[in-house]
Amino acid sequence: MTATDPALTAAAQGWCALSLLHGRIEAFIERALQSRHDLSVREYSLLDVLSRQHDDEGGHLQMKQVADAVVLSQSATTRLVSRLEDRGLLERYLCPTDRRGIYTNVTDAGLELLAEARPTHDTALREALDEAARDPELAPLVRAVETLKAPRVSA
Repeated sequence: MTATDPALTAAAQGWCALSLLHGRIEAFIERALQSRHDLSVREYSLLDVLSRQHDDEGGHLQMKQVADAVVLSQSATTRLVSRLEDRGLLERYLCPTDRRGIYTNVTDAGLELLAEARPTHDTALREALDEAARDPELAPLVRAVETLKAPRVSA
């Protein structure tokens, strides 16, 4: 493909539209979470991902898996975990079978905040999608988003 290839141009335009939709939605949710719960979108996402872990064998995620799930680098994820740990929303502990492994659990305070923030997140998401759906260029993407299922975080 060359830079003037119509398929490349269409893909680039599609990517721009998807990026625009993502940015609008994230900014809308960010404002709602910050104003009502003092949480960023990334903090909410991290609490959400970690709250879905279970304590059974194999139920924990490595930091790389967590980083992939919240779409951050490992170092940014570590900093984010540290900030939430400082706020008492997360706690870290060593893996009992591999002392090199560190697990992160959401504390009761973190679960409580997540439960309070979830309706705000979901309402803001719905409002952002509804607003974007009124834009003819974004409406097909909104329909696609509404039919997608979240990928599983692989252990």
